[in-house]
Amino acid sequence: MNTGIAGKEASSAALSGIKRGPIVAALIIGAFVSILNETLLNIAYPEMMKQFDVTASTIQWLSTGYMLIIGILVPVTALLQQWFTTRQMFLSAMTIFLAGTIVCAAAPWFGMLLFGRIVQALGTGLMLPVLMTTILVIFPPEKRGGAMGLIGLVIMFAPAIGPTLSGMIVDSLSWRWLFYLVIPLAVFSIVFAASYLKNVSELTRPKVDMVSILLSSIGFGGIVYGFSQAGEGSWSEPEVFGAIIAGGVSITLFIWRQLVVKEPILELRVFKYPLFSLAMVLILLLMMMIFAVMIILPLYFQTVLLMTAFNSGLALMPGGILNGIMAPISGKLFDNFGPRALVIPGLVLAVLSIGLFIGVGTGADAWYVIILHVILLGGFSMVMMPAQTTGLNQLPRHLYPHGTAIINTLQQVAGAIGTALFISIMSSGTKAYMNISEDPTSPVEAMNGFVAGMQDAFFAGLIISLIALATGFFIKQAKTSNVSTMDNTKHSDFKRMEESS
Repeated sequence: MNTGIAGKEASSAALSGIKRGPIVAALIIGAFVSILNETLLNIAYPEMMKQFDVTASTIQWLSTGYMLIIGILVPVTALLQQWFTTRQMFLSAMTIFLAGTIVCAAAPWFGMLLFGRIVQALGTGLMLPVLMTTILVIFPPEKRGGAMGLIGLVIMFAPAIGPTLSGMIVDSLSWRWLFYLVIPLAVFSIVFAASYLKNVSELTRPKVDMVSILLSSIGFGGIVYGFSQAGEGSWSEPEVFGAIIAGGVSITLFIWRQLVVKEPILELRVFKYPLFSLAMVLILLLMMMIFAVMIILPLYFQTVLLMTAFNSGLALMPGGILNGIMAPISGKLFDNFGPRALVIPGLVLAVLSIGLFIGVGTGADAWYVIILHVILLGGFSMVMMPAQTTGLNQLPRHLYPHGTAIINTLQQVAGAIGTALFISIMSSGTKAYMNISEDPTSPVEAMNGFVAGMQDAFFAGLIISLIALATGFFIKQAKTSNVSTMDNTKHSDFKRMEESS
């Protein structure tokens, strides 16, 4: 008797009777809690700086450190998902996240607060790949669009309401309530998942390659850290280019090692599948722009339109809400019409809105900017989930953990690179304008200088969006073999073998 076929048969039988609804609900609750936390602190930074008596460059580590840990951890999750069950991974991730939240809520000094954020990031980094891999396993390819759309609703909507919700809480209570209110949500997620989440993963327990883990940590950690610091300061700082060089060398060695060892921790041969590679290019380009816009527009609202931090967060909310609403709709449309019917129009909308952003000046009406932001995020929502689902659909089941780990890693790296790149372009444009200004000390000229830099950044964004549009024309429906069908075929073969014996 072939034990491999027996294992597949058992897995297929278990999945055939599984209730998908409670599993998806458990995953979505956990995802919403952890992803909401990523943008929840942004508005509270000024109050935290006063309470802990730290500078802006120090307080930003609450965001940089969070992104850094996720960038380091996510590549390793492909290995962890082959060692631990779905329940073990998810419940451990949410428990770690809860512990970090409690530490943050009670932190009497900044160092403890930063430690709590790092613990939170560990939980988030473990949870996100499990979320996507589970969806791929329990849904057949023809139904994944709708399921991934629900996940997209959470991934897009939670960060959008984070700044507005944070502003309301900080104005009426204190920044600690940003953590107090998350604690019961995290507890509910753990209890709900413990009751309804089922194991859907297949454990292979491959060999643990510590050299690959070390190279991965230095590589992705160095890239994320270097570009994050460049976005905060200057490219000429030794710690910036030193971290990027060290990260680049380590990633090169990591890639080489994954291609030569028998059991790589991250199977890079997923890039042999052309639609997966195309989808990764699109995701990389779009995430660069998304992260940059999330930083540039609040600065524009507050610096040029003189809006409060809370109102600037409120101004970004319509785009975030539309993005969240569009994600499941795009998923359903993807299931019915395929990726190209969504990706091409979505990228056209993105190109159009970014092109119009170039003309935004000091006298622009706030509603005009909000409408452009809504169009931009509407376009993004038509591209992100369909592109991800198309790329992952082409992969065989045993590569799902590796594909999802690569997607989540690229999103963190793209965020760091995009932020640094666009902020640097904006800073250079502002500096160039102020150098030729007749009155550089004038507040009006300071606004004009900021707008000049912002327009340069959006011009660079237009070029990137045009490259994305050209890439989008190559996206098509993935030809996949339905995993459950394959397993059922093997199950039938197994039954015939059993009867003949």
